[in-house]
Amino acid sequence: MSTPPAVYLDTASSEPLHPAARAVLEQAFDRGYADPRRLHRPARDARLLLDNAREATAEALGVRADEVSFTPSGTHAVHLGVLGLLAGHARHGDRLVASAVEHSSVMHAGQWHAARGGRFETVPVDASGRVGDVPADATAVCLQSANHEVGTLQPVGEVATATGAPVFVDACASAGRLPLPDGWAAAAASAHKWGGPPGVGLLLVRKGARWRNPFPGDDRVDERSTGMENVPAALAAAAALQAVVADRDEVNARQSALVDRLRAGVARIADTEVVGDPSRRLPHIVTFSFLYVDGEAIVTELDRRGFSVASGSACTASTLEPSHVLAAMGALTHGNLRVSLARDTTGEDVDRLLAALPDVVARIRQDAGL
Repeated sequence: MSTPPAVYLDTASSEPLHPAARAVLEQAFDRGYADPRRLHRPARDARLLLDNAREATAEALGVRADEVSFTPSGTHAVHLGVLGLLAGHARHGDRLVASAVEHSSVMHAGQWHAARGGRFETVPVDASGRVGDVPADATAVCLQSANHEVGTLQPVGEVATATGAPVFVDACASAGRLPLPDGWAAAAASAHKWGGPPGVGLLLVRKGARWRNPFPGDDRVDERSTGMENVPAALAAAAALQAVVADRDEVNARQSALVDRLRAGVARIADTEVVGDPSRRLPHIVTFSFLYVDGEAIVTELDRRGFSVASGSACTASTLEPSHVLAAMGALTHGNLRVSLARDTTGEDVDRLLAALPDVVARIRQDAGL
């Protein structure tokens, strides 16, 4: 009897390399190795590729090319975006406000700001993970476009209008899958989340926004630059982003229907909570909390059966810390399972997972003496 194929269901952590990225990567390495800031022919060739990557990225995201900078990671883009807005508005105050469900990279930036004498606070969310009122006197506000653990969309435009403060948007979970929300002054994204190569982040700074580099600079022309860009990877990331945006209506509809099937099927397992907004959400992410089940145990058992899934906080699972996102929502912080579909996930894959889960959960509860 043949072994069923493995099913990768952890794309919220990292999407497999998109064929469009793979197609340009090798050729880009042949042409994009030189420092694009130099004047010789190989450098000019690299500069052309970098400019093409920036233009293609801007077109896919609906922004200006001069609003796009490439960084070594999404985390670095987050730190630059958050702290740069604070530096640009230092004359107006030092109060940084973030939702309680922001990614750990945002939280760490806030803590770094507070350790240097600034003010940092979080505001609560409802049971679906959506933020409510935000203080009107904030110097800057951090609000993700969509949550990386439960998929809930945030009212970025409404918050920006209500507060009048510059808003930093962590769009790492949603970039490419959904249009950027209105109201951002700075934003960040990460290429490996949409099928680009790892090690490419995006920092977006709106034209006219007050932003200043909070870290020591170098001799680069771009004030937001953090060293020599990985030109081949940036070009491959742009190619993947364009391909994802071109197909997203069809892919989103298919994934959303599969997630609905998952939500309904898993909800039938006793003592199980489906977490996050059922409709105003990312199309590919769903999270469940199973009472009397250890999260690591369920991930290990599903991995043994060929399913790659995630548990715990998407950003702190390796530290064995409870998810601050689920805690802020008032949800069960242990025994949780996050499933995030790939672009090629099929209905058969979902049905196989739904067939396996009841037995996995029952076995773990039985082993615990329940």
